[in-house]
Amino acid sequence: MQKVGHFLVVLAIASCACRKTPDDSGRNQAHAAGGPTAPPQSAEELKTPLAKIDDVTITLGEFQERINRQSPYIRARYTSLEQKKEFLDSLVRFEVLAKEAYRRGLDKDPEVVRTMKQVMIQKLMRDEFDSKVTADTVADAEMKAYYDANLGEYVKPEEVRVSAIILKNKAQADRVLLEAKGDGGKTNKGFRDLVMKYSADEETKLRGGDLRYLEMTNKDVPPAVVKGAFGLLNTGDVSGVIDAGNGTFYILKQTGRRKQMTKSFDDAKPQIRNKLFREKRLKAQQDFIDNLRSKAKVEINEANLAKVRIDTSQNTTGDDGHGHDLTPPAVAPAGSDLQPPPPPAGSGGQPNP
Repeated sequence: MQKVGHFLVVLAIASCACRKTPDDSGRNQAHAAGGPTAPPQSAEELKTPLAKIDDVTITLGEFQERINRQSPYIRARYTSLEQKKEFLDSLVRFEVLAKEAYRRGLDKDPEVVRTMKQVMIQKLMRDEFDSKVTADTVADAEMKAYYDANLGEYVKPEEVRVSAIILKNKAQADRVLLEAKGDGGKTNKGFRDLVMKYSADEETKLRGGDLRYLEMTNKDVPPAVVKGAFGLLNTGDVSGVIDAGNGTFYILKQTGRRKQMTKSFDDAKPQIRNKLFREKRLKAQQDFIDNLRSKAKVEINEANLAKVRIDTSQNTTGDDGHGHDLTPPAVAPAGSDLQPPPPPAGSGGQPNP
């Protein structure tokens, strides 16, 4: 694996097709300079050779495209002729390393082939979906339909959370109330201890007495309990003894409160648009893959699949089966994508070409 460590990165960058057009490179350079927009460069000018490495030519257009990929801070360091020479040297070094890797046949190494496939797949998916499925393709009617169908996510009533000690005897409830109002019930843990000690309801006892969040319209607990819960204004407040009917008495402790929330459709639109966009894109991608798979001849041998042995030890080496190296990279990433090897020490801190 070590023999291809550097070449994996070189090959991935060399094969990555996420490049701007030469015309864009010229315009972007004018923008980066911060001055007036320069006249458009002709196709012939952009094809002007800057360097040749055997049969590989680095053109003016490619140089501009590579340097304009850098951050504005990096680009500002390469405005003089000497600095441009320095950047060109990094491109030459990149090509020299790539040619040596090819000469050694590393382009046929299984690890490199997997990485190449991964880069090509990423480019394929970008080309197929970046312009076809965007957030702008989500119509207002779709967003409104989602909003109406999921109104509970955007319009929520006030809620109160309480824990309860539930007793079957009023006299006992009065005695327990003294403990709940005293030091024993001051903390949530102390109140839970009282629940475990006294509560007659096994289901809520298992939750430490937690009745969870209640709305004013809640029908799962007695109305008197709901009213008592909403009467507790502050977290930590303890109610009096509440007669819930049917011979049960509640002592409540407020543990949380959620304010009423009303988010209008206009306020919710950005969130809904992003959600529906992600869903549409995933659906389009899945349909695309399913269509390709239906046209391919795919044979699965489950009998042989069952013979696969999985090493469950804590490995720190290898890859994930898709060309993603799980070992610490020999060359640390220096940007948003895989990068070629950094310049030698003392070379002036060149950017990644």
